[in-house]
Amino acid sequence: MPAKSTDIHGSKVFSVPLSSPSLAELVSVFARIGCLSFGGPAAQIALMHRICVEEKRWIDEDRYLHALNYCMLLPGPEAQQLATYIGWLLHGVRGGIIAGLLFVLPGLAVILGLSATYAVYQEATLVAGLFFGLKAAVLAIVVEAVIRIGKRALKTSFHRSLAAAAFFALFFLSLPFPLVVLTAALAGLIHARVTKPAATVIMVEGTVRPPLARQIAVFAFWILLWLVPLPILWLVLPQTALPDIQVFFSKMALVTFGGAYAVLAYVAQVAADHYAWLKPGEMLDGLALAETTPGPLVLVLSYVGFLAGFRQSGALDPLVGGLLGGLIAAWATFIPSFVWIFAGAPYIERLRGNRFLSAALSAITAAVVGVILNLAIWFALHVVFHTVEPASLLSLGWLRLSMPQPVWASLDVPALAIAVLSAVMIFRFHLGVGKTLIAAGMLGLAVRFLL
Repeated sequence: MPAKSTDIHGSKVFSVPLSSPSLAELVSVFARIGCLSFGGPAAQIALMHRICVEEKRWIDEDRYLHALNYCMLLPGPEAQQLATYIGWLLHGVRGGIIAGLLFVLPGLAVILGLSATYAVYQEATLVAGLFFGLKAAVLAIVVEAVIRIGKRALKTSFHRSLAAAAFFALFFLSLPFPLVVLTAALAGLIHARVTKPAATVIMVEGTVRPPLARQIAVFAFWILLWLVPLPILWLVLPQTALPDIQVFFSKMALVTFGGAYAVLAYVAQVAADHYAWLKPGEMLDGLALAETTPGPLVLVLSYVGFLAGFRQSGALDPLVGGLLGGLIAAWATFIPSFVWIFAGAPYIERLRGNRFLSAALSAITAAVVGVILNLAIWFALHVVFHTVEPASLLSLGWLRLSMPQPVWASLDVPALAIAVLSAVMIFRFHLGVGKTLIAAGMLGLAVRFLL
C-alpha cells in the first residue's frame, strides 16, 4: 500500500510514484509558471504545488514543505527561492538556475516595459488617470494582505505583542526596518529558549554531508557574481545613479524578510527622501504595476531602479539609464536567492526540522504583520490626502515620538471613493487582484476625463 503524506492544507493523501523530468520539460513547465504567477507569493506557492507536486509528481509533499520552510526563513522573494530549490532538487545547479530565472524573467520584461511607459508618459491624461485608480485600489490589496497574514501568524499573545511592537517602532519611532526584523528574530529565539528546553533536529535519511570546501567555493562564486557590477559601475558610470542602485538594493536583498509589502515602506522612504529618485506617491504606482504583472511582487524594486536610472542618467540616454537601472536592481535583488539555495540547501536537506529556526521564522512573520500595517497607513495617507506633514508627539532625549499628520483640507474624495469600492470588490464580492485593478483603473480614467 502506498504511504500516506500530508498536503499543504493538512488533509491526508496517498503518495504516488514520482517522475523525473527531462531538462526540456523543466524549462517548459517553469516558463509556464513564470507567465502565470500572478497574485503574490501565496498564489505562486500554491501554483507550484499544484503543478510540481500534484500534476507532474516531481517531488512529494514532505520534500516540498521542507523546501518551503527553508525559503521562508530567507531574506528575499520566497516564491522565487522555492522555484530555484525545486529546480536544484530535480537537475542540480543547472536546474536551479533555469527554474529561478524563468520564474522572474517574464515579469521583469513586463515591469521594465511598463516602467518605461510610466517614466515617459505619466503626465498624459490617459496614463495619469489609469494610475490614479490603480493607486487607490492598491490600498485595499495591502489591507487584505494585513488581514490574511495576521490570521495565519498571530496565533499567540507573544506573536500579537511582536506585531504591535513592530508597528509602534516603525510608525511612531521611525526605527530602521532591518533593526525591527532582527530584533523580532532574536525575541523569537529567546522565547523558544525560555519556554522549551532544547531544539529538535531530525536528520533526513539517505543524505550525505556536502564537502565543506566545495560549499565555501560555491558561496564565494555567487557572492562575487552578485557584486561584480559594482566596481564596473563606479569606474565607467560614476555620474549616474547606477552605482547607488547596486549598493542600495544589495543591502535590501539581505533584509527583505516578509516579501515586498514588508520592505516597501523603507524603500520608498529612502528612495524618495535620501536619493530623490521618486516621489512617495510614485511608489504606489510601482506597486500597482507589480500587482498587474507575473512574477514576484518584489519586482517593484526594478521599477524604482528604472526611475532612478532614468532621472539620474548622466551622459546616458534616459531610457538606456532607466533600463540599466531596472536590470541592476533586479540583479542585486535576485542573485542572492541563488546564493542561499546553492550554498545552503545541501545542508538544509539533511535536516527535517529545527525548533529554534522555526521560532525565529514565526517571530519575523509576526513582526511583518506590524510592518505591513505601517505600510498600509503610510500609503493610505499619501493616496487619500494631497498633503501629509510630520507631527512631533513627544521628545525625551533620544526618544522621539512622531507620526505623519494629514492636512484634512487636502482630502482627495475621488481617490477615497475608489479605494472604498476596491475594498468592497475584494472583501464583499471576493474578486481577484487582476479584476479589481482593472475596474479601479477604468474608474480612475473616468474621474480624470470627467473632472
